Amino acid sequence: MRLPAAIRASQRSPLLQVVKSAAATIAAWLIAGWVFPSQLPVFAAIAALLVVQPSVNQSLSKALERSIGVIAGVVIAVGLGLLFGRSSWVVLLAIVVAMLIAWVFRTSPGTGNQIAISAMLVLALGSTSAEYALARIVETLIGVVIGIVVNALIVPPVLVAPARRDLGLLGRELAASLDRLADALSAPQTPAMRQELMVEVRLLRPMKDAAEASIAAGEESLTLNPRRSAHRAELQEMRALVDRLAPIVTQTIGMTRAFFDRYDDSISDEPAVAAIAEQLRRAGHDVRLAVQIADVAPEPETLTSAIPALTAPLLVARAPSSQHWVLIGSLLEDLRRIRGGLLDAE
Repeated sequence: MRLPAAIRASQRSPLLQVVKSAAATIAAWLIAGWVFPSQLPVFAAIAALLVVQPSVNQSLSKALERSIGVIAGVVIAVGLGLLFGRSSWVVLLAIVVAMLIAWVFRTSPGTGNQIAISAMLVLALGSTSAEYALARIVETLIGVVIGIVVNALIVPPVLVAPARRDLGLLGRELAASLDRLADALSAPQTPAMRQELMVEVRLLRPMKDAAEASIAAGEESLTLNPRRSAHRAELQEMRALVDRLAPIVTQTIGMTRAFFDRYDDSISDEPAVAAIAEQLRRAGHDVRLAVQIADVAPEPETLTSAIPALTAPLLVARAPSSQHWVLIGSLLEDLRRIRGGLLDAE
């Protein structure tokens, strides 16, 4: 039976994350049950389960959210229980009061929900005594500490591989887009071919966004991570590279758009076009060379091996014919910017 798409994730969580969550939950249940043998350690188990996140930094944020939510929820439940007793309508009142307090203090949705859930659980499962309230707070803190410790000690996740993958995909597609534009400049193009060229180059922008998001997630995964020193330099290199490639993505899209808008069949006859196409292919080579830190990036062409191709001075173009000077000038200016960005990256 296939689950509906609305409740399916785009990809599975790592199995290690599931194992860590289970280990933290079991440990919290056993330890809190030993400390408070008279009550089922539900609060500790829930806290440990929620605190184990993809990164240690996220675990600390979730721990703070959970702790504040439980403390506020327990205080609300105890206060209302002492005032109105333990009738069923008091549980509903506690939920409403908890949600209003969360709204007044502008807490995050997770904290607001936690306040309401904690208040409801205290009134539904426990008593309204101060001793019970204190025990539930301590129990929650036990679960929080265990969740953080488990997440920090059992192979803390470092999200470098997704960043490397997405950066490599971006570099490969950017280089391919430069090559495709060079080929389009060198031979007459049908309307369908030009439309395909535009569709393909527009893929660069979401790929750039995906690479930036993956690198940001990788940087966030290193915060408070004991393994951060082994990966910090690599992510810094990726961040610097994607910052260099971002303008080149914009310029490549702009060049393709200018070609699409101002194309005619005689453009390939212009004296400067062959030289521009060659420079675009060299730029594609240098993009591939720059993203070799990404495992999925293809090796540079053997034509120039590992030597950057954009080493010669920028071409000097002859004046184009009157109907093409806008397009040629636009291509040359964007090519100058691409060359500057790639040479700076070296």
